[in-house]
Amino acid sequence: MLLNDQKIQILHLEPTDACNAACPQCSRETDPTFDKNDLHHLTVEQIRNIVGEDNIRNLDKMYMCGDYGDPAAGKHTLDIYRYFRSVNPTITLGMNTNGGLRNIAWWQELAEIMYQPNQYPQEYVVFSIDGLSDTNHIYRINVEWDKVMANAQAFISAGGRAHWEMLVFDYNEHQVNQAEMLAKNMGFKWFRAKVSKRFNSRPVNFLNPPKTWIDPIVNKGNIHCQALDDHSLYISSKGIIHPCCWLGHLPSATLDKFSSIRDSWNTNQPNKICADNCTKNEIGTSFTNQWQRSIEFQD
Repeated sequence: MLLNDQKIQILHLEPTDACNAACPQCSRETDPTFDKNDLHHLTVEQIRNIVGEDNIRNLDKMYMCGDYGDPAAGKHTLDIYRYFRSVNPTITLGMNTNGGLRNIAWWQELAEIMYQPNQYPQEYVVFSIDGLSDTNHIYRINVEWDKVMANAQAFISAGGRAHWEMLVFDYNEHQVNQAEMLAKNMGFKWFRAKVSKRFNSRPVNFLNPPKTWIDPIVNKGNIHCQALDDHSLYISSKGIIHPCCWLGHLPSATLDKFSSIRDSWNTNQPNKICADNCTKNEIGTSFTNQWQRSIEFQD
């Protein structure tokens, strides 16, 4: 697999477009073309045919996230992780999730698949938890707090490396320090917090930015592509290859059309998604600057 003649090192998979949550600024809630009755689940065979085992052997990292779904909702998620681990024993495996799906046994099994005892542990699961028991559900609609906590603890106790990532709104900004302390006490390896970039592009009447946190968006500068920097590709739940997940919901932004997207960067009308996410100035990009609190807990 190549992206502009570059060998791919990182593969981003969306194993499914199913999800238990109804986060109001998520594409599954804001995209009028998305059909919740027509869901997709990638299989090992599909991935093998799309990617090829020679390419999988040469990857540094594979992680699951996506535009519409939660990886824990995927019918074949554990099988896919097992497959990548069997083909490439040293690959770093990762996942982003709201944490509110499956049961304790499932999360213990995921930790066992990911865990590599004979090398520096790089595997991880990012749990997107936006506050505490009284606030997480305001954005993570339909996600049960107690289940998230039980699943995260089961993953950690089974040897998994968990990261807590928090979106900060006006109603939970006072809880950031408490959430950080809870993450540390539970055994999370990282705690990160940021302000959403979607207040202007996807406004919701009951969601407001925090009063004491700054907007991290970089508006002026040249486009500096994160996908090219990372040597990464994105495969959607439909099995379509895109340059990155930011372009993953656009049928017109498949990998074979990337050259025309890149050509737009040097014009007066650059691709809007690229400009919103990868515009760079002297302080960085909206992507690199997104985490306004990032703390690694030492063992």
